[in-house]
Amino acid sequence: MSNGQSIHPKPSSNLSQVKNIVVVASGKGGVGKSTTAVNLALAMAKQGHKVGLFDADIYGPSQPMMLGIAPGTRPEIIDGKVMKPVEVHGIKCNSVGLLVDENQAMVWRGPMVVGAFNQILNDTQWGDLDFLIVDMPPGTGDIQLSLSQSVPVSGAVIVTTPQDVALLDAKRGIEMFRKVEIPILGIVENMSIHVCSECGHSEHIFGDGGANRIAQNYDVPLLGHLPLDVKIREQCDEGKPAVASDPNSKVSEIYFEIATKVAEQLAVVSTAKAMPNISISDD
Repeated sequence: MSNGQSIHPKPSSNLSQVKNIVVVASGKGGVGKSTTAVNLALAMAKQGHKVGLFDADIYGPSQPMMLGIAPGTRPEIIDGKVMKPVEVHGIKCNSVGLLVDENQAMVWRGPMVVGAFNQILNDTQWGDLDFLIVDMPPGTGDIQLSLSQSVPVSGAVIVTTPQDVALLDAKRGIEMFRKVEIPILGIVENMSIHVCSECGHSEHIFGDGGANRIAQNYDVPLLGHLPLDVKIREQCDEGKPAVASDPNSKVSEIYFEIATKVAEQLAVVSTAKAMPNISISDD
């Protein structure tokens, strides 16, 4: 960046028709990042957008199962060069989980993981997309840095829970994306509140207000609160994410609201980038 040039690269040919690349990230695992990513992608598609979903979690790819893609399904190889993504629930999807046996452990070192990430992303024929949602691995490691250096990311959605340790890692994620000049589109607080299915009592099991405080401290939007609901987990385990299987539910309504806010934030970011930088001096 010292020479005044942007650190963000030009897209590869297979990404040239993708208007917005949105990463869904978390500082730690187990906060519902992948569930948020798949339902965000499905919500955007149901709102009329052309959407792709790239499962970048090389060590723990979960999107094929969450989307209900039959085991053994593989992307079609075109001319021995590029992969045609699998189409399911109205979105295009590719994942390392579609390229290896589901029981195979990915025992790879960092450079191999980064190489696989870049190859799958850039060798997939995504076509004309309004949004490519990237389900990132947890943390702030090699893949996050490689992504920022290899493709023009439009913005990041940070997923967290109200727990202090998750919030601490969420802050680190925000700082990392800011250092590589990727705009933070907002924060999603997962497992925000639990409502007892027997008596209806509401309780903040993992804490209260943490995501609100981070959003205020970093001056970024709070995109939404999602409840701790066993049905959300069951739907993804069955390959029937909430937005696809029960689009009129309260949970799906929240995902639709998040999708709308993400699109609005992308418009704000795009406008800000397009504004000229005018400097005034006495000369």
